[in-house]
Amino acid sequence: MRNRSRYGDPTRRGVLKGLGALGAVGAASGMGLKVSRAQISPGLDGDGPRYLIVLAASGGASIIDGPLAIRSSESANAGLLNTFPDQLVSSVDGLPFRAVDQRREELGQIPVTFEANQSDFVRRHGHDMMVSTWTRTSVNHFIGQRRALTGNEAWAGRTLQEMVAFTHGDGFALPNVHLQSGGGFTTPGTDRSLPDWCFGEVVSDPGLWPLALDGAKGLVEAPPPGLLAKARALRNDQLDPNSRFGQVFGNSRRIKHWKSIRGERQQAIEAADLIRKLMVRPSSGTFPLNRFGLAASPVADRVRQVFPKLEYDPLEAQAALAFLLLKYGVSVTVTLGPGGGFVYDGDEYGNALQSGGLPDNSVLNTPIAFDFSHNGHRSVQALMWQRIYRVADGLITLLKEEEFADGESMWDRSMIYIPTDFGREKKRPDGADEWSTSHHLNNGVLAISPLVNGGKVLGGVDPDTALTYGFDPRTGAPDPGRNMDEPQIFSGLLGALGVDTTGSGLPDVPAMRRG
Repeated sequence: MRNRSRYGDPTRRGVLKGLGALGAVGAASGMGLKVSRAQISPGLDGDGPRYLIVLAASGGASIIDGPLAIRSSESANAGLLNTFPDQLVSSVDGLPFRAVDQRREELGQIPVTFEANQSDFVRRHGHDMMVSTWTRTSVNHFIGQRRALTGNEAWAGRTLQEMVAFTHGDGFALPNVHLQSGGGFTTPGTDRSLPDWCFGEVVSDPGLWPLALDGAKGLVEAPPPGLLAKARALRNDQLDPNSRFGQVFGNSRRIKHWKSIRGERQQAIEAADLIRKLMVRPSSGTFPLNRFGLAASPVADRVRQVFPKLEYDPLEAQAALAFLLLKYGVSVTVTLGPGGGFVYDGDEYGNALQSGGLPDNSVLNTPIAFDFSHNGHRSVQALMWQRIYRVADGLITLLKEEEFADGESMWDRSMIYIPTDFGREKKRPDGADEWSTSHHLNNGVLAISPLVNGGKVLGGVDPDTALTYGFDPRTGAPDPGRNMDEPQIFSGLLGALGVDTTGSGLPDVPAMRRG
């Protein structure tokens, strides 16, 4: 019996109640949805959209525990810095990235043996990987997260996701979807001059959310389409305008936006049959879709092959829905990432401890994600980098299987950006194999995409201090005397995604674009 308590596994009563109330849920949830137009947004270069996946590494993913790992033999201060025994660090196929493969018997204070392998991911995707070093401006979680997506408010407070939605998402139902909520990675930007459909729509439960995308499907006795249309017309044309609330607030921007969404936009979403296309969970005794005339997505089986733990692992559930949102032309940018809850794959946690320990490789997510490095830096960074790489690999695999047009895959037009709050402290007690770390401004960021200057480390790391240094924004040549700032990396990513930054005041960073 797998432990689903951290994520939730709906009871039969809960699912039946949700399905039975679908009409009301669909109408209410329509408040946050946007209409799909017939055309496809051409993007800046006129040849179609670009797709952005923000895979947020919450809590401080240390770049020198991943692609910029330092071998002990390279550092004059190896015992006092976060360096690795040489035999654990490999270079792959002549690429500039490092990969750390290790087996550990504890995860901070959690007694569990696990293996972390980075070299397989680098071997498969290294030619699309790009590390850009930078130095941050805050070690506060929320502020650091937000600045990773706004470049420290570099362009009127607009987020990376909003600008991708603005450039590429005009023809999509939900251009910008946030599959996690809370924290700075998903807060809206402050430039309200952007169209309302650029701002992120929050999905709190990827498994249940598709049920809210139709006002009638799933009801035991669904009203005839004509009757439902008449009821909606009565509400929109007579009841609401003549209500006291409608007379007082009917001309406000928010009310107008709400009405536009629940009107023809809601009908367009229903016509697209998103309740079925986005349903990744199968019909089962606890989730009886078939009983109510519903079914899983046509590609649900393939998605579950890639993300087999999606019913109890929140991150896999997010990744599964993220892929479907992109595949079916619903979104151009999706944001997901590991949460702060402990996720365990196995028997009940307490029973496992009493029986002598947790099964090997049974912990999927540490409490507070990367920030559990406060309790055990090396082990937590190892497990969480493994987790990020595994989910990124699944998304890349699925997107490579999807043809965009004329033999071009969806992956050819996509970017996975792995932002994090900040870095971690570089020092350790002399020779320690495990220790705790605090937050640190210095770090680097990883993007994976055919659109970026792949197979490159822009900047570098000083092995004697474990601090990263910058690069020439135009040529990409390493520059040990330079630190890259948040607006530069923000601008470089926008350029790779085909976003026109003319008039923004942002610096041009062509070194981050492929070609």
